[in-house]
Amino acid sequence: MEWRVPLSDLDYGQEEEQAALDVIRRRWLTMGAVTAELERAFSDFTQVKYALAVSNATEALHLACLALGIGPGDEVIVPSFTFVASANAVLYTNAEVRFADIIGTDDLNISPEDIERQITDRTRAIVVVHYGGYACRMPDIMEIARRHGLAVIEDAAHAPGASIGGRALGTWGDVGCFSFFSNKNLATGEGGMLVANRDDIAEKARLLRSHGMTTLTWDRHRGHASTYDVVALGYNYRIDEIRSALGLVQLRKLPGNNARRRTLTDRYRRGLADARFDGIEVPFASAQGESAHHILPVLLPQGVERHTFMDSMRKSGVQTSVHYPPIHQFSYYRERYPGVSLPITEAVAAREVTLPLYPSMRDEEVDAVLAAAAVALAAARAGDSTQLAY
Repeated sequence: MEWRVPLSDLDYGQEEEQAALDVIRRRWLTMGAVTAELERAFSDFTQVKYALAVSNATEALHLACLALGIGPGDEVIVPSFTFVASANAVLYTNAEVRFADIIGTDDLNISPEDIERQITDRTRAIVVVHYGGYACRMPDIMEIARRHGLAVIEDAAHAPGASIGGRALGTWGDVGCFSFFSNKNLATGEGGMLVANRDDIAEKARLLRSHGMTTLTWDRHRGHASTYDVVALGYNYRIDEIRSALGLVQLRKLPGNNARRRTLTDRYRRGLADARFDGIEVPFASAQGESAHHILPVLLPQGVERHTFMDSMRKSGVQTSVHYPPIHQFSYYRERYPGVSLPITEAVAAREVTLPLYPSMRDEEVDAVLAAAAVALAAARAGDSTQLAY
């Protein structure tokens, strides 16, 4: 369907086209000099020692777990209110997850207090997810990790360019993982980045990223090596040069695009404060740090039918989504971990709807979304999805 206002959109133009064309003309497509340039630029941007580009953020999370030595018999604490990859990556290592609840309706991030409640003698690490680009309570979480001797993995898929206390998200813990998926703030289609300040983590992740080989194809192409050994059971988690080239352009645009996202979010907040939206809550009003403003989540009033609201928005040409169905309620996880109860996550997830947000969005498009939402909310209160804004 052709959306009047899509949920997200790319900020792509001639710079991205030229960057891809330049790679094609150089005739080296797999991981090489452009990827190395992206890694240096991202390392400088986040002020971290090491940045390793990969094909997607799930791979970054998997490598993070492997580099930390997580495996059978271990447990990792993970929020359920996130994309399923945050938990899947732990299971790939044959470790187990323990789900922790979120803080509340204003802060949809993992609760430090519940993290502490979930710790057992098998716990090895904590995965934190900076939901929507808003910072988790990292000082509190790092103190918990220090007291219990736990590693911290930051799922910063939503948070490139975000920070707390002047320190980039993704660089507080032992490892940070970023996503460059098509709807992300820095978009290359597929792609991701692992960042770390520890030499041992970077060395192991670099080795496992490319089949456990001691030299890369690019090294041999340049004549820096003529053969290689395989010293670990590695994976093919390499990114390619075209996506790295796109990433370099997108990284240059990121600060300005994040600033535009912030302006649009402020416009939404002002509009949603109108009496027409009585009962709707907009989380992160009191968020700490500088957000990347990846998405615009709202919580519908208690008892309002979400499907009716979203159907009315769809009929008005406005795309919406849900971020996220709780992981512990998916069939696979429900069967693997029966009886998990996360009352705050479950209550919030049932009310959440994500409204459109992207850097090229115009002010009048925000206003159109708000107008459609006012009609959709009235329809949902009445249980009628036939009412349309236009």
